[in-house]
Amino acid sequence: MRTTFVTFCAVLVLSAFSNAQSPTLNALPNTVYVGADGKFETAPDTALIQFNISAQAESAKNAYEQAAKQAEATRQVMRANGIDPKSAEIGFFSVNPQYDWKNPKHRVVGYQVTTSVSLKLKDFSKIGPVTQQLADASVGESQSLSYTLDSTEEAKSEAVADAYRRARASAQALANASGRALGELSYASVDTSENIRVFAPGPRRAMAMGAMAATPAPTEEFSPQNVKVTAHVNAMFVLK
Repeated sequence: MRTTFVTFCAVLVLSAFSNAQSPTLNALPNTVYVGADGKFETAPDTALIQFNISAQAESAKNAYEQAAKQAEATRQVMRANGIDPKSAEIGFFSVNPQYDWKNPKHRVVGYQVTTSVSLKLKDFSKIGPVTQQLADASVGESQSLSYTLDSTEEAKSEAVADAYRRARASAQALANASGRALGELSYASVDTSENIRVFAPGPRRAMAMGAMAATPAPTEEFSPQNVKVTAHVNAMFVLK
C-alpha cells in the first residue's frame, strides 16, 4: 500500500508522488489522501489459439502455393470442429527472400512465406482437438494458447470496488487514530489492468496421425487459470 498523508491546515501541501499511478495533487485542508490496490479473479471465457503458417521454397510462387495448402488444411480442421473459418483472423502476411550469406554476392536461394493466424474459442472442449489436428496436418508449428475475458467491465468494477474498500479502511484507521471522523469522498482516480494467463507457448512439432486417439491432448483435464483483474485507487476524504 502506498504512503498515506493527513493534512490539518492550509499551509501543509501534499508533494507530487514518485509512483507513476499517483497523480500530482495539492492536498486540501482537513483531508486524508490514501492509495490502495484491489483485485478480482474470475474464470476466463475465451481461449486464444495463435500460430504461424510458414512455407519455404526456391521460388516465391512455390512457397506461396505451399502456404496456401497449409491454409486450406487449417480451414479443414476448423470445419471438422464446427468452427467457421471466417472467425480466424490474419495478423500479418510476408514474403521474404532467403540469402546465401556465405556467398560474397549474397545470392537469393529461396523465399519464405509466413502469415500469423489467431483463433478465439468459447468452447474449451475444442482446444485439444483443434491444436492436435493442426499438428497432425503439419500446420502451426509454433502454437500458443492463452486464456482471457472477452468482456472485462464487470471484473474491473469488482476490482475497483475492492481497491476502494481498502482505501477507505486505511483512511478510516487514520481518522480514528487522529481523533477525527472520516467524511465524504472528495476526489478519486482509478487505474485497472488485466493479467492474461498464457499456457504452453513456443514451438510444437507435428505429431503422427492417430496420436490424438492414443495420447490425451496436453491441455486435457486441466483447468485454465483464472484471469486476474487489478485496480489501483487513489482517494481523498474529508476529515471532520
